[in-house]
Amino acid sequence: MTIAARLFLGFLISILLLIGVGVFALNRIGTVRDTTVAIINHDIWAYRAFQNILQGQITLLEARRAIIVDFMQEKQTVAPVNPDATPPSIAAAVTQWRALAADFSSQLNKTVAVTAENEQQAAAVGNGVRADSWRGITAILQQAQRQFEQLQSDSLTEFNAVEQGDSLTVMASEPKLVDDNKVFGKTLSQAVDALAAGSSAGVTRIGELYAEGRMLLIWAVVVAVVLLILIAWIILRSIIRPLEAFTGFAERVGLGDLTGDPLRVGRDELGRLGKTLNGMAESLRDVSLQSRQLTSTLNASAAQIRASTQEQAASVEQQLAALQETAATADEITHSGARISTRAQEVIQVAQQAVQTSANGLNAVGEAVRAMDAIREQGEVVAANIVALSEKTQAIGEIISTVNDVSERAHLLALNAAIEAAAAGENGRSFAVVASELKVLADQAKEATVQVRSLLGEIQRGINSSVMMTEEAVKRVAVGRERSDVTERTIEAITASVQESVQTFQQIVASTNQQQIGIEQVMGALQNIRQASQQTAAGTRELDVAASSLAELAGQLMTLGDRYKI
Repeated sequence: MTIAARLFLGFLISILLLIGVGVFALNRIGTVRDTTVAIINHDIWAYRAFQNILQGQITLLEARRAIIVDFMQEKQTVAPVNPDATPPSIAAAVTQWRALAADFSSQLNKTVAVTAENEQQAAAVGNGVRADSWRGITAILQQAQRQFEQLQSDSLTEFNAVEQGDSLTVMASEPKLVDDNKVFGKTLSQAVDALAAGSSAGVTRIGELYAEGRMLLIWAVVVAVVLLILIAWIILRSIIRPLEAFTGFAERVGLGDLTGDPLRVGRDELGRLGKTLNGMAESLRDVSLQSRQLTSTLNASAAQIRASTQEQAASVEQQLAALQETAATADEITHSGARISTRAQEVIQVAQQAVQTSANGLNAVGEAVRAMDAIREQGEVVAANIVALSEKTQAIGEIISTVNDVSERAHLLALNAAIEAAAAGENGRSFAVVASELKVLADQAKEATVQVRSLLGEIQRGINSSVMMTEEAVKRVAVGRERSDVTERTIEAITASVQESVQTFQQIVASTNQQQIGIEQVMGALQNIRQASQQTAAGTRELDVAASSLAELAGQLMTLGDRYKI
């Protein structure tokens, strides 16, 4: 069997043991859970049912007592319990009691049926303690059923006597019914006590099941651990023994002893390892023999290689010195060309900036010319508007002259009206007031015309001054336009000259760059030659070192070959 199969079998047995222990633990836990659920479901329901039964007994007892008390009050045989209250009808109370008794009997019968069913379930799961407990409770409840049936029959007989008004029969039967009720109450109390004892026994049973399951689980775990340890020991033993033999064989081979017997091998992975070790020992024997034969040849070859490499190294060193001088000269030429190219580039950049500045100046001059043209056109428009405004002020002066004439005539008219009003006496009095107002209005109009005429004079003088200034501005704009044209032509000439200079410097830079490229190519070729020479020198040095190492290695191989016993 292979190691993998043995390990797989060991793990499989371990897993099966763990599964068995887990299933056993789950089974015990399920038993405890079922018992606990049974106690919770059955006992709690039974406690509630018993509580309802006891409450129903009290209700029936109080209802029967109320009927008897009401009956005796009517017969004047006992003192009333509550004189101020009016008791209900005895017939209705009896009917109500019968309904309560029927409900009580139904509840009691249902409880008996449930306890009997609980007994069967406990017996079915093998819980004899709980089955005996439920059996006892069922017997007590069945006894309580019989007692209640007798008590119900006696109570109905007493109620018949009440309905017939037979107080003697009622008084004779009352002590027995009271005693029977006490006995019935004791029976129900016994059932409750039996239920409590059964619940306590169930709880005790849960503890016992838990303790039993825990102990069994501990033993199962112990047995599983012991089996796992035994299986692991067997598997390890089957692996370690061959490994110890292989380790001893490998130690002998490591010490150089190749004279031992081959290992005994099997068919598993360790067997394949043993075959490999045997083959390794056999190969070492062959290698040792061959190394002894080749070592002498290797020593002679190493001496020849070392002599030739030393001669080649001297020649390569001379070539390398010459190449380094040539490379230094080419490097200086390269740096000079780079500086020239850099300076030319700077000049080109400055010239391009000058061209850009000239272009900006041309744009600015063009904008100034356009602005002057716009100013000239606007000045001409303003001059025309001012002339038109002057003509309109003259027209306004003529209108003011007319208004002045009208005001003088109105003044004369007002004077004549005042004279006529004075001549008319009392009848022309109102007319005199109108004449006076007309005179005042004429005077105001005359004063206004004088003020307007003065303002028109000032406006006319301002218009004349504006016309003169506008004409002067138009003349100055024309002069500025001529100077701008001259400036524009000058800037264009400078720009053309700078552009020619830029083109010349660009040609210089291009030539310098071409020279630089050629020098760099020469430098690259020299660098490649120098690297090749350096590599050749390094290779010769390495070859010399390798030849020395080869000689040393031949000696070491001879020593190693002597270590193995063949």
